[in-house]
Amino acid sequence: MQKITTCLWFDDRGEEAMEFYVDVLGGDSRIERVQPSLPAVPGLPADSGRADRPLVVYGTLAGHRVMALNGGAQSFGFNEAVSLSAECADQAEVDRLWTALTADGGEEGECGWLKDRYGLSWQIVPSRLPELLAHPDREVANRVMTAMLGMRRLDVRALEDAAKG
Repeated sequence: MQKITTCLWFDDRGEEAMEFYVDVLGGDSRIERVQPSLPAVPGLPADSGRADRPLVVYGTLAGHRVMALNGGAQSFGFNEAVSLSAECADQAEVDRLWTALTADGGEEGECGWLKDRYGLSWQIVPSRLPELLAHPDREVANRVMTAMLGMRRLDVRALEDAAKG
């Protein structure tokens, strides 16, 4: 049992976002339960009880439990201080996730970071990167880090080339 569940606060597109993430991530990803909205509750934002959308969507994204809360408009939103990191087996998976998550309004960032169409930050990381950064020869690791710092979407072959010098 996973003790900690990530809660993502959306104004009103939580169900749409969860359906998108399940589709993009595939594998061990699914929507498990949809909690209907409640009537207006004192202390909650006035738009958190809308009947046309669920209040909470519970699911699993690549084996990690997540809940999407349609909490209504607030003065805060997603930022880079919290992100989801997706470890990718190879360049093809890096490319597939990067393309899907930046589509339709997503934004590319630096060093493997991006924001999806909902404003959620992601790190799309090839599994080879942590191995290269932990190389016992610190010069190799430094070359890899320097190469990564110059990238947007991470390129496994370029990271490997940097490691070789």
